[in-house]
Amino acid sequence: MLRSRFCCSAGLAAIVIASPALAQNDVTEAVTAAPSTAGTTVYDSNFFAPYSPRTALDVVLRVPGFQLEEGNSDIRGFAGAAGNVVFNGARPSSKAESLSTILARIPASRVVRVEMGSGSLYGSEYAGKSQVLNVILSAEGGFDGTVTASLRTLYTGAVIPNMSGSATWKRGGTSLNIAAGTANDDAADEGTDTITDLETGELIELRRKRNRYRPENPFFSAAWSFEDAPNHSAHVNGRFSMFHEDFVQKNRVFPVGEPERDDRLFQYAKAPAFELGGDITRPLGGGAIKLVGLLNRRNQENLDTVLEQIDDVVVGGFEQGQEVQRGETLGRLSWSNSNFHGLNFEMGAEAAFNTLDADLSLFLLGANDFRQRIDLPIDQATVEEKRAEFYVKAGKQVSSAVRIDAGLNYEFSDLAVRGDATADRVLKFLKPTLTVDWKAKSGWHSQFSIRRTVAQLDFYDFISSAQLSDDRINGGNADLQPQRTWEVRATVDRPLFGSGLIKFDLGYDHISMLQDRILTEEGFDAPGNIGTGKRMFAHLSIDAPLDRFGLTGVRAKFDGTIQKTRVHDPISDEERDFSNYYPSWEWYVEVRRDINKWAYGFEVSDRDKFTIFRTNEEDINFNGGIFGNAFVEYRPDAKSTVTFNVNNLFSTKGIRDRQFTFPNRSFEGPDEREYRERNSHRQFRITLKRNFGGGTATPAN
Repeated sequence: MLRSRFCCSAGLAAIVIASPALAQNDVTEAVTAAPSTAGTTVYDSNFFAPYSPRTALDVVLRVPGFQLEEGNSDIRGFAGAAGNVVFNGARPSSKAESLSTILARIPASRVVRVEMGSGSLYGSEYAGKSQVLNVILSAEGGFDGTVTASLRTLYTGAVIPNMSGSATWKRGGTSLNIAAGTANDDAADEGTDTITDLETGELIELRRKRNRYRPENPFFSAAWSFEDAPNHSAHVNGRFSMFHEDFVQKNRVFPVGEPERDDRLFQYAKAPAFELGGDITRPLGGGAIKLVGLLNRRNQENLDTVLEQIDDVVVGGFEQGQEVQRGETLGRLSWSNSNFHGLNFEMGAEAAFNTLDADLSLFLLGANDFRQRIDLPIDQATVEEKRAEFYVKAGKQVSSAVRIDAGLNYEFSDLAVRGDATADRVLKFLKPTLTVDWKAKSGWHSQFSIRRTVAQLDFYDFISSAQLSDDRINGGNADLQPQRTWEVRATVDRPLFGSGLIKFDLGYDHISMLQDRILTEEGFDAPGNIGTGKRMFAHLSIDAPLDRFGLTGVRAKFDGTIQKTRVHDPISDEERDFSNYYPSWEWYVEVRRDINKWAYGFEVSDRDKFTIFRTNEEDINFNGGIFGNAFVEYRPDAKSTVTFNVNNLFSTKGIRDRQFTFPNRSFEGPDEREYRERNSHRQFRITLKRNFGGGTATPAN
């Protein structure tokens, strides 16, 4: 995406073993089933009936104490890209589509139940996750469809339409799904920049800005599946999207002692992308063998132009053009057995070939059509990576309450960077993991895990680029190394007020070769490794019904986190927090009431500031106040929902406080301050969801 927005906050991997299925009559008789020997908690479709869900996403968002994790589609390979939802015990068959997108196209009538348990139950990719949700879908044949249409207003008066839909045909073990959508995410905000000299307190420059974003990502996807049994299935999926965005910034500049200017920033991007993948699973040796293949391709073109104008005459500016081609081709072979000498056993290997070809050009503009190229350290580069990962995992239910899982991954990466820089390296890592899970019949549940993770290198960090909206150049670093982390996690949870849940997490990360920002020999700010860092956090989540307090149909959620990060800054020679999104505290509250055909509620949140430390800048970001949303929902019949939303209820501003020290932060400072305020104001949206067809929630095989 071109901008940084203010905000408040089937089966691609090895075959997984689903928790024991309940008989249908047991499911429908209990809202929350007793914990199974596999350590899962089951919520059947009756539990969600008061919310009148229209899609599987509506169902998942109402699971007590569960927080949806989308995963990261930019991660190369399968393992690190997994979120925390599986379907009928298996991972979705697409990396390009988010979990929320997949869930939103499944009618709620197709959801028989959901099972929440430890990630160790669902394969090596989910090891160490304290919560993974298994969505059990109906095996009933027939046709189901869902359509969502919305209108959203901006503070400028613009009305933004959006529409998406999907259709599924199922017959026996075979199903076909097609989906399409406009994915129109237009936005607008306005505000001011105030630049002052911190030594004298004098105003240097005032800017009045209005921003208009027009991103669209229309897409079409199709998926075919055959599911005869957990160890006898096949899937094929494809997706094509055409992302494009226009961004325009109107900027009235008032420099002290100089003529006023009308600056303009224009940004255009387009990035067509397609994905083709598939998998096949067959029985072998008392277990299942699975082969997966995936092909991803993405082309990207950007053009950014800044024009400085006095009386409509160009007096200066910059222009940047960038062309990037990215490719990923991978295959994965795995074998699993739920009773291999008494163990739940899994082993496999993955091989991938990843490429990036980038060409960037930056020009200085001036009066009378002046145009001069600016050479950056690495503005042309190709990157090739041959990557492989081997893994083995074993788990055992040692008693009705205790389960132990252990695993070992070996990662190999051969990287070659060519172009303006030459940097070859071979990376090899062992990544062990150990998880102990305990769940008592009383409802108490706890988990302890320790594992080693290795972050993937972002290929874009190897090349230089300019951020014209921030007057900043990022140098590339072809010698960047991935950071390594030992992660220790402990969690405990238990039911609350019947169908509620309270959950407490503690975590500690010991990170070597922490990736942050460094000062290059050429004087550029660039990504780099700065040493050893530590992170500690505590997280509390409460999700509870309030009926016993006389508040019929009311449910409240609270989510809060406190954390501390420390690393030694090589530029300032001081201890400081990590760069990027690491606020010391953040919280979120949601209150919702569902009664008959109506629902209404609100959510509020806030967080502490967080800082991005660059070579000559501390970029501090924070909310200008509490952020809030509210909604009213009407369900006129069993298949329709009309929702009215108010977003940014309090018209909260987003703040950036940029403090500069010249020539860099090793000197005493700061010397100059740029204080930015942006406000998108209240937005109103009306959404219609409509389901079609007659699929019913019959248990899957």
